[in-house]
Amino acid sequence: MPRRYGRADAGPLRAGHLILDLFAGPGGWSRALGVLGVQDIGLEWDAWACKTRSAAGQLTIRTDVSMYPTWPWVGRTRGLIASPPCQAWSMAGKRLGLVDQPLVHQAVEDLAAGRDTRERLLASCRDERSLLAAEPMRYLHALNTVGEPEWVVMEEVPDVLPLWKQYAAVLRRWGFSVWTGVLNAADYGVPQTRRRAILLASRVRTAQPPAPTHAQVAEPETLFGPGRAGWVSMAEALGWGATDRPVPTVCAGGGPGGGPEPFPSGSRKALSDARERGTWTPRPDRVAPQSRREEAAREARQRAREERAGTAPAPTFSPEAYRWSWSLRSNNQANATVRALSEPAGTLFFGHRANECTWIAEPAAAQREDGVLAPVPEPIRITAREAGILQTFPADYPWAGNKGQAFSQIGNAVPPLLAAHLLAPHLSVPLNPDDFTLAA
Repeated sequence: MPRRYGRADAGPLRAGHLILDLFAGPGGWSRALGVLGVQDIGLEWDAWACKTRSAAGQLTIRTDVSMYPTWPWVGRTRGLIASPPCQAWSMAGKRLGLVDQPLVHQAVEDLAAGRDTRERLLASCRDERSLLAAEPMRYLHALNTVGEPEWVVMEEVPDVLPLWKQYAAVLRRWGFSVWTGVLNAADYGVPQTRRRAILLASRVRTAQPPAPTHAQVAEPETLFGPGRAGWVSMAEALGWGATDRPVPTVCAGGGPGGGPEPFPSGSRKALSDARERGTWTPRPDRVAPQSRREEAAREARQRAREERAGTAPAPTFSPEAYRWSWSLRSNNQANATVRALSEPAGTLFFGHRANECTWIAEPAAAQREDGVLAPVPEPIRITAREAGILQTFPADYPWAGNKGQAFSQIGNAVPPLLAAHLLAPHLSVPLNPDDFTLAA
C-alpha cells in the first residue's frame, strides 16, 4: 500500500482498532490520519472521490452509506468519523431540504431507539439526500451494542449544530463525554476562515475542543509562554511572498526588469506561473469591467489603439505605474467574500456555476503620468492545486476527474490540518503542524 501521503510507519488495521470514515470524500480525514500514523477505511459513493482516494493510497469501499450493512464493523471499530451531506442545512444552493429538517431529527430519534423508519420518512423528503445526515446514528446504534466505538468525530456546516446537539444527547445517555460547537479552521493554521459545526465524543476522556494555535492578530509572548501565531495568509500558504507585499504584481514595463512596452503581446499568464518571478502581465484587449473606472479604462484602451497605429505619441510610465494588489473573490455573487492575499481565504465551496473562486486585482499605484488609470487585469480562476493548498492538502495531491469534479471534491472536503487537530487527542499521538506541507 503506498504511503506517499502519510507516515511510513502507519500501523496496520487490526480487529478492534478500525477507524470507520463515513462519507469519506476525497480524503481530508484520511490524509490527517495518515500524517498521524494511522489508517482508516472510508465509505464513499462518488466515483471521482474514490479515484482520488485510491491514487492517494487510502483504503476505500465504494458504496452507498445508507445501504451498507453495519454488522461487518461491530466488534472491530475504535473510532467513527462522519461528515454527512447536509442539504437540509446548507446555505449553498436552493436549500430545498430546509423543510426536511424535522424529518432528519425524527430519523435520528428513531434510529437511536433501533427503529428503522427511513423508508417512510424518505417518502416525505423534498431532497432525497436529506436523511443521509441521520445515517451515522444507524452505525452508532449498532456499534453501541458492544460498547463501541471508543470515540466519535463529526463535522459539517455551522447550521447543522442543532442536529449535532441531538446526537450529543443520545451519546451522553450511552456513556460518552460529548462536546459540540463551531470552530474556525483559521484558528488552527488553515489559510481559510472556514467555520464548521463539530461534534467530539469519547468514552475514555473528557471531550473538549483542541486549543487554538492561531489568532486573527498574533499574540505577544507572556510569562505563561509564547502567544498564538497570526492567522496563516493565502500568500504564506501558496508561497507567493511576504504578506506585507503580496506577490504577484504587475511591474512597470510589463515584466521583470521593465521594458519598452507596458502591455507586451502574448497569452495571459496564470498567477501560479508568475509566483516565482513576482510579476503578471495582463492582455491589453481583455479588461475586467469596473464601474468606477469604466470610462477611464475605455479611454486608456482607445489611446493604446492609437499608439499601436502610430497616430499618437508613446506614453511614459512612472516606476510604480503598474502595481496591483491581488485578492481572492469567493464566488460570482454580488455579496461574495473578497480577501487580500495577506489574509486567509474565505470559505471555499464549489459545485455550482456561481461558486467560481477568482483572483482579482485592485490598483495600488496604477496611474499613468497623464492621469489615466491603467486597465485592470481580468479575473483569473483559481486552480485546483491552489484551492487544495488553501484546504491544507499537499500541492501534488492526486485530484481525479476534470476541473469541475476536482473543485467539487475540494470544496466538500474537511481541511486535513483541522481534522488532525480534532483527531490527535483521541489517538494519543502528538501533532506536528509542520508535517502538513502545502506549497512545497
